[in-house]
Amino acid sequence: MSHKSKSLKQLALQKFKKDFWGVFSLYFIGLVGLISVFAYVVAPDNSQHANQMHLAIHSKKPGFEVTMLTIPSQIKVKQNVFDKIFFGKKNTDTEIPISGFEVENDHLVYKEYASNGIEGAEKSIKLSAFPNESLGAFIKERTFLFGTDKYGRDLLSRVLVGARISFFIGFVAVFISLVIGILMGSLAGYFGGKVDAIIMWVINVTWSIPTLLLVIAITLALGKGFWQVFIAVGLTMWVEVARVVRGQIISVKEMQYVTAARALGYNDFRIITKHILPNIMAPVIVISAANFAAAILIESGLSFLGIGAQSPMASWGAMIKDHYNYIILGKPYLAIIPGLCIMSLVMAFMLIGNALRDALDVKG
Repeated sequence: MSHKSKSLKQLALQKFKKDFWGVFSLYFIGLVGLISVFAYVVAPDNSQHANQMHLAIHSKKPGFEVTMLTIPSQIKVKQNVFDKIFFGKKNTDTEIPISGFEVENDHLVYKEYASNGIEGAEKSIKLSAFPNESLGAFIKERTFLFGTDKYGRDLLSRVLVGARISFFIGFVAVFISLVIGILMGSLAGYFGGKVDAIIMWVINVTWSIPTLLLVIAITLALGKGFWQVFIAVGLTMWVEVARVVRGQIISVKEMQYVTAARALGYNDFRIITKHILPNIMAPVIVISAANFAAAILIESGLSFLGIGAQSPMASWGAMIKDHYNYIILGKPYLAIIPGLCIMSLVMAFMLIGNALRDALDVKG
């Protein structure tokens, strides 16, 4: 029996490997996952939430270059390496875009950057403000590959850090939906009768409420915030899982291996968890991939409406909300870039869901 199960797994894996778009999507999702975890390591702006603002260089095009002067802060911030890698650097230094500088006696004289042909203000600072290092360590050329947003923040860094919310909300929402959905679906499908009637009533009521409206209601009840959105999205996605699990259990609970388990005196909990659920997980895995994509879209919609992740936290949906009016102002990339990120990640999960469906289809 175990040999047959192993053979089926190998067959499903071989079928999945033959699906180019499924394998490509898996690698793409893995890459986005690594970027979301180590976003502050690869982001040019590694400050918390990539929130370094430079209003003088707002809304600049991709590839924009400028000289950046960094003035060290006298405030000493203690932060361990782990905190810097996963949560960003607590940056207290002052960054100033400049168009030119020169050293006069014991002062650094610099001219602030100003666009549209305007002359920037000329200011000076004592050289003693800089530690005993080369001045070149504090004056560097900065290239903004994706340009800057309306607050002068590095758009590439914001996109990389924003991937964390979109990616992890899928995991949290799918986990919550699986826990509740499998529990409710198993009870309804296995026991039937009044238990099934009550659970199906709850499912139908939840199903009849528009998903976005229900998420908004839960979010307003729990409050605005990062984890509140994760929980709210997860609590609205268990219905699909519960319906699938219920239908699958109803179709297999009278099969011979379940009857044999009852005859051996196994309790209901063991029969459900050890015998039924492992044999019906294929459609649950497929619907989980679809729920992952749906969770990303819902979170983006909530952030666009202003009740998702709150500023200054980076979120793809919030970035579209902040810059959608720039589409008609000649700078559409500010909204299109995060929009393409959402589309590509959702598309990857849909493609991998289709590949899993084909691979796990034993009849095929």
